[in-house]
Amino acid sequence: MSDRLYIFLDESGNLDFGPRGTRYFVLTSVSMRRPFEFNYVLDSYAYDCIERGIDLEYFHCYNDTKRVRRGVFDLISEHLDAMTIDCLVIDKPAVSDTLTMGESFYPTMFARLIEIAQPMGTRDAENPEVIVISDTVPINRGRRAVEKSIQTTLLRALPRVRHRTLHHQSRSHYGLQIADYCSWAIFRKWDLGDDTWYEQIQSAIRRELTILDRK
Repeated sequence: MSDRLYIFLDESGNLDFGPRGTRYFVLTSVSMRRPFEFNYVLDSYAYDCIERGIDLEYFHCYNDTKRVRRGVFDLISEHLDAMTIDCLVIDKPAVSDTLTMGESFYPTMFARLIEIAQPMGTRDAENPEVIVISDTVPINRGRRAVEKSIQTTLLRALPRVRHRTLHHQSRSHYGLQIADYCSWAIFRKWDLGDDTWYEQIQSAIRRELTILDRK
């Protein structure tokens, strides 16, 4: 088992705070250590899909067919003991105008997620390191702010642990694709009241912090 802890981050919903935007914005982290036992099974399943005639480059929950989605969730549910899921569910009407007007919302909420997903047990590792990998930040000008927020939060939470933050395309890591699936399932539960997919990952959810409208 590696002393390095990987935290894969993804989000669901959009950053439109107007009437056409989604009500909820969900940030999700999936924490795990190498070896990533699910890599082989997902890779094998991807080729199964291709051999069935599906033009599949990588898994993306929203775009995948229901049949593919079901298969991926089934595989994830078989390996929940190898991961820990934390999420931040934001009811956007509950967010102050000050936070939504500028570019501080995204990095602030990402930092909040990192706070609740603090990697327990890393302190006792021989050569501890936390590697945070997120999908490409949707706000190009906000990328440095997100990186700084995550780094500051990790430094405060784990001052003796090395840490790095990387932004990669989701197709480059199965961990990011799993985070995408988990975030979609949590978002769907809150946005549509459909917990069908949520129930498959629920046992691995450690924290589900909510910021709700209290009006």
